[in-house]
Amino acid sequence: MDRTSFRRRCARTAGRVAPWVALRHAGAHTAWPAGTRQWRAPLRLPRAHLSPKRLLPLIVATALFIENMDSTAISTSLPQIAADLGVEPVALKLAITTYMLALAVFIPVSGWVADRFGARRVFIAAIAVFLLGSLGCAASDGLGQLVAGRFVQGMGGAMMVPVGRLVLLRSVEKSELVRALSWLTIPAMLGPMLGPVLGGAITTYAHWRLIFLINIPMGLLGMWLAWRHIPELRQAVGPLDVRGFLLSASGLALAMFGLSAIGRGLVPGAVLAACMLAGAGLLAAYVRHARTYPQPLLRLDLLRVPTFRAAVWGGSLFRIGIGATPFLLPLMLQLSFGLDPLESGLVTFTSTAGAMVMKVVAPRILHRFGFRPVLVWNGLAASLMLCGFGLFRADTPYPLMVGVLLASGFLRSLQFTSLNAIAYADIDQARMSQASSLAAMAQQIALALGVTIGGFALSLAGTLTGRPDEAPINFTFAFLTVGLVSVVSTWQMRRLAPDAGAEMAGHAQAGREVAEPKVESRPQG
Repeated sequence: MDRTSFRRRCARTAGRVAPWVALRHAGAHTAWPAGTRQWRAPLRLPRAHLSPKRLLPLIVATALFIENMDSTAISTSLPQIAADLGVEPVALKLAITTYMLALAVFIPVSGWVADRFGARRVFIAAIAVFLLGSLGCAASDGLGQLVAGRFVQGMGGAMMVPVGRLVLLRSVEKSELVRALSWLTIPAMLGPMLGPVLGGAITTYAHWRLIFLINIPMGLLGMWLAWRHIPELRQAVGPLDVRGFLLSASGLALAMFGLSAIGRGLVPGAVLAACMLAGAGLLAAYVRHARTYPQPLLRLDLLRVPTFRAAVWGGSLFRIGIGATPFLLPLMLQLSFGLDPLESGLVTFTSTAGAMVMKVVAPRILHRFGFRPVLVWNGLAASLMLCGFGLFRADTPYPLMVGVLLASGFLRSLQFTSLNAIAYADIDQARMSQASSLAAMAQQIALALGVTIGGFALSLAGTLTGRPDEAPINFTFAFLTVGLVSVVSTWQMRRLAPDAGAEMAGHAQAGREVAEPKVESRPQG
């Protein structure tokens, strides 16, 4: 085609197109000229856009999802795992506490590692290590191999959860932190809600080893999203406190192992006593080391901040009771009431459903009442309801049981959201990494102690009553024990100032948080 023919064809095309282009600009209801082909613009769907304060919590929630789903699915399947491995169900508390022990050991270095190598890189590597440990658990043929796989999972979890929380704390304004934590926790709650049901279904109709494989697709998705969207946050850091890490890690490992192995004759009593004494000595040595070392691994002086101290000490006492529930409740439903794993999972998941509902309304409740009243009275109600779990019996109507668990999850979730937020109310950005590591370590120690105390109380009740562990009266004693420990947490919450966390709760006056001195500079009572 020559140039002249090409120009003529373009002119004819323009002549046909021009009328309906003009009509389209004139109005949608204008008639089209006869003989013209109606044209429709390609449909353009609106692009979904999530702000960073919503996108980052959803990405970090993938790590919490696979961790929580894995843990709750295992708890539902403890009796079947014990039968397959040839051990008693109570002995499997080692598989649970070992994971939490690994978290407690490696969480203190998570902040330094994130600052040194970048939050995004560490977050992705942590998910990969967790998935590797999941594969090891799936291939285990004995209690020792299962415990080793859980320890590797804990190494990954020790990095991915605190580092993910650190990304939020450094990327979201304090005034938006409560809402961001709620966005973070809602998807993360899907893990413990789906975990009991999926774990029960897999154990009932397939094999418990598949439980460790169901979190791999979500983990791979989290790694991809983190690579695309999580910023590579870094801060200048000094050298790692190697001596402090060795003292704290070995002290926690020995002390927690000694406590978790009490009972059932798994380890000689002299060995347990030596472990606990050596662990206590090493931890005391770390306290002395932290007071003199210029940049300690764990800054214990953060406990001078009233809001942080209340969240750590009071929150730990509350979590001891809550940490025992995923261990005791499935055992009671299956061993004492005769439910199969799926039926047990369908009962226990309702607690998480109540927690999800609360995450949506928690910011409004805190805005209305403030942190101190919520932490005191809600913590008391949640602890007393935990004691009530021990009153369940095989003939308890299921609607009543489900309703109590639903309400318990509602109260428990409000307490956790309040504790997680108030912990950082008076912590500046420069110390946020240290505070996040210390708070996360304390949480895992408390949860591990909950499993340990719950299992010991169950065994002790069996010895005192002369009945098998699965007797309902033994579970009554165990739930009462851990519930009363949680009640004690309200004493610490009462010591908070009436306006504690006012900025986060939305009560702060404009400019007040700038004019007032930081908490650590105020006189300490």
